[in-house]
Amino acid sequence: MKKITILYTIPNFNTAGSGKHLLSIIKKLDPNLFEQQIICRHDSGDFFNDVKKTGIKIHIIDYYIKPRPFMHMIKECHKLSKSFKKINPDIIHSYNYAADYTEPIAARMAGIKWVYTKKNMSWQGPSYRGWKFRSWLADGIMAQNSDMMRDFIPNYRKAELIPIGIDINEYKKQSPNNTVIIQWGITEQTRVIMSVANLVPVKGIEILIKAFENLHKKFNHWVLIIVGNDMTDYALKLKGYLSNKPYLENKIIFTGEQKNVRGLLNIAEIYVQPTLNIGRKEGGPISTLEAMANGKVIIGSNISGIRDQLLKQFPEHLFKAGDTAALESKLDKFMAHSKIKNQKIGDDFINFVKKEFDISIQKMKSELFYQNLIQQL
Repeated sequence: MKKITILYTIPNFNTAGSGKHLLSIIKKLDPNLFEQQIICRHDSGDFFNDVKKTGIKIHIIDYYIKPRPFMHMIKECHKLSKSFKKINPDIIHSYNYAADYTEPIAARMAGIKWVYTKKNMSWQGPSYRGWKFRSWLADGIMAQNSDMMRDFIPNYRKAELIPIGIDINEYKKQSPNNTVIIQWGITEQTRVIMSVANLVPVKGIEILIKAFENLHKKFNHWVLIIVGNDMTDYALKLKGYLSNKPYLENKIIFTGEQKNVRGLLNIAEIYVQPTLNIGRKEGGPISTLEAMANGKVIIGSNISGIRDQLLKQFPEHLFKAGDTAALESKLDKFMAHSKIKNQKIGDDFINFVKKEFDISIQKMKSELFYQNLIQQL
């Protein structure tokens, strides 16, 4: 049987979030049925070296095309179509987060089936026509949450809900690493709340900080650890806010970007995803699932993506997005628990993520999606 060749397109591997997940699912596909290749716009980023080590064939092609002026766009799409034809995949699968429609135009010119994964909740506003055209041109769409299916692509036969999954074993809890404990000043008495985020305003970290601030006197043995690039304008603004509050010194810790997130998860009890209900919001946050697999007590804002991960079995762990008092109430409840009680709740999350969001489920659904697409005339 001839293997199905899938060419994945992704803008870059500068940050490991989306790229890391793409690599995870590629590596899980049945090697007897599929051959995978990647197009990336450039070879920058630390994670790019990890991708190279897999032996997967990578093509460096700057496939970004400006949609205007029109005739120039058509000319550039034709040029890109020749690159696609040279690689000659059966399917092109786009992991681009933007509303670009030039890539599917080039794929159509090359006579190659083209699909994309809808990864965020961007749709309305200036990009609306782009998303609609991109979706119309697509031969298939993988949606990461149920709100996308209902609000963006209802009645699209070519669209399928395929939630993001993770490798459970990769984030299984281990004994705390002494190096991590010493680095961040964690003592035997310290208890940890944690959040991982691309530090931009939509992530709502100020809500988490204010809720923690309101509780810090009551729970003075707890600390809040925030993982993510702490040099963004938003992160610097948060640090500026904290600089005027000496009583929170050493209570709220910004770690910057970390490759070993599990090392920090291992010392935490509670994980919070406080994303706001604005802008791109969340498609299906991987960091929440990783924290589940590590046995954390999860608290998340009641928005698309996060809702799909918590509503079914843990509705009481959701709070109204942007509501500091609501988050404070949730934190108060779980911070008051003993470590043993939080561990038992964490075990429930482990069992749930195994059942609903193991990467093997996404692998199976993705393979069927590709096979069905190839069988279509």
